[in-house]
Amino acid sequence: MGTTSESEPHELDARLASRLAELRTERGWSLEELAGRTGVSRSTLSRLERVELSPTAVLLGKLCAVYGRTMSQLLAEVESEPPLVMRAERQAVWRDESVGFTRRSVSPPHPGLRGEVVEGLLRPGADIAYDGPPVDGMEQHIWVLEGALEVTEGGRTHELGAGDCLRFRLRGRSRFRCPGPDPVRYALLIVLP
Repeated sequence: MGTTSESEPHELDARLASRLAELRTERGWSLEELAGRTGVSRSTLSRLERVELSPTAVLLGKLCAVYGRTMSQLLAEVESEPPLVMRAERQAVWRDESVGFTRRSVSPPHPGLRGEVVEGLLRPGADIAYDGPPVDGMEQHIWVLEGALEVTEGGRTHELGAGDCLRFRLRGRSRFRCPGPDPVRYALLIVLP
């Protein structure tokens, strides 16, 4: 299942759907053209914009790629202006129950800043593959806080354990997988070029 916020799950879904429809309209694209650019069916895109379904992490990744945004940037666009201090209870939480992924926007994008901090949680067996980065060359630092994580980038697979940190510039496909046996919790620091 898709987007949820601790305080207002349906409202966040509705704002996200509205923003995605705005982005498509701003570019003058039909649903058919967007389907061709993303490889996502026209009917799925239509249902998404009508708030009849919540997006998966992979679907949001494809949409972010065609719109040239990180997932955090897109989610920040549907949230109100973030304060300087992000209290834990105010941090947006998004879930993709279909793959076992929870994403907390600890320090969301902010005008004038290039970095953001995300907390990820994958349950054992969760496997998420992205076709490409939303912004080519964005810098990522992945710090595993608990559990084990496999990250594939640039054709290389890195096995990370608690305390390990992987850093790179993302220029192609990537994949995040929790080999188990326990869930993995990690911090993702993103810096735009």
